Amino acid sequence: MSIAKVVEVIAVSNKSFDDAIKQGIERAAETLSGIEGAWIKDQSIELKDGKISQYKVIMRLTFLVEKPVADDKRK
Repeated sequence: MSIAKVVEVIAVSNKSFDDAIKQGIERAAETLSGIEGAWIKDQSIELKDGKISQYKVIMRLTFLVEKPVADDKRK
């Protein structure tokens, strides 16, 4: 049986939504192993002087929970 967890990640890029998604997943993968998928919950932009300055995504990442290693019971 597999158990999965879901975490919400907010990522920002000054290039594109795709870049924000990529950066968010890459950064999350530094501390989470077994990421299986992502769901983009929301996308938004910030404007500065009438031009897009940032692309922001809110996404939910699903990852598998690893079984803990049993303690060594040898004496």
